[in-house]
Amino acid sequence: MTDDWEPPEPDMDAEFTYQWNADWDEDKPLLKITKSSLNTFKWCNKQYEFSYLDKRPQDSSLAMLKGSTVHRMHESFYREVDMEGIEDLSKAEIADRFRTQFPVDDYGETYDGIIAYEADRCYDSPELFLPVGNEAVLWAKWEVNQLINVKFILNRNYTVQLNGHIDRIFLENGGYVLMELKTGLWKDSKTSGMRQEMAFYKLLMENASDENLIEYGLDPNIPITHWGWFYPDSNYHYVEECKPASQTALKKSFAKLIKSYENENFPASYFYKKCVHCSYMGICDAAIENQLVDW
Repeated sequence: MTDDWEPPEPDMDAEFTYQWNADWDEDKPLLKITKSSLNTFKWCNKQYEFSYLDKRPQDSSLAMLKGSTVHRMHESFYREVDMEGIEDLSKAEIADRFRTQFPVDDYGETYDGIIAYEADRCYDSPELFLPVGNEAVLWAKWEVNQLINVKFILNRNYTVQLNGHIDRIFLENGGYVLMELKTGLWKDSKTSGMRQEMAFYKLLMENASDENLIEYGLDPNIPITHWGWFYPDSNYHYVEECKPASQTALKKSFAKLIKSYENENFPASYFYKKCVHCSYMGICDAAIENQLVDW
């Protein structure tokens, strides 16, 4: 990365963009928000600016490669799983059948965790096993009220564009259950963050158009009642009723993001243990000032 690097110009013909200006009129592109972009902003405002506004490339990591591969295999598993006669099989036989749908690669232990979890679910409730939504790609417009966060009062109301992929959607007891697969290790400290991630998906799905939902086999009239997450490397899976407090906190975080655009200010949040893993250390003033960069 060089000092003379110039950020890209926004595509004014696009419907939404990260290279957004809070002063734009209504006929200009909307601010795009995804779960990943919002998480990056929460992690570090400056990293968000480098990655999403400037579109500077990031170093790929083994964790990123593992995440994309395992997610792709899990999606494929649900598309291709053979359910014929499954109710007559033992749990071990179900696991053996499922195992044939995963590759032999470096992520065998993670696949074993997925297979054991899915075999348990299928054996206990074969009629509820298959999701009604598998990697549903949804988009929606949502209005951020200028007073939604009293700590970050905005200049006006803003309509934003929400985009996202929901890993799995199940139908149980007349309501949808949103599920997220994670390839890291579970820690209880992740609970609050996971709830806000799932709150993002709930907001996205509730505001998506009927046509978008129907495209993925979803009924716009069915409520979202529960959400959960699955960490196969920790053998941890959890489902709970949707938390209103998490949904409120999510909406407040939109205001904080927009306020940074209004102020044109994305300050770095320095913390040694996270900053040493950032791709942008060499151009980050906070890292340089704290002597993380060896010149």
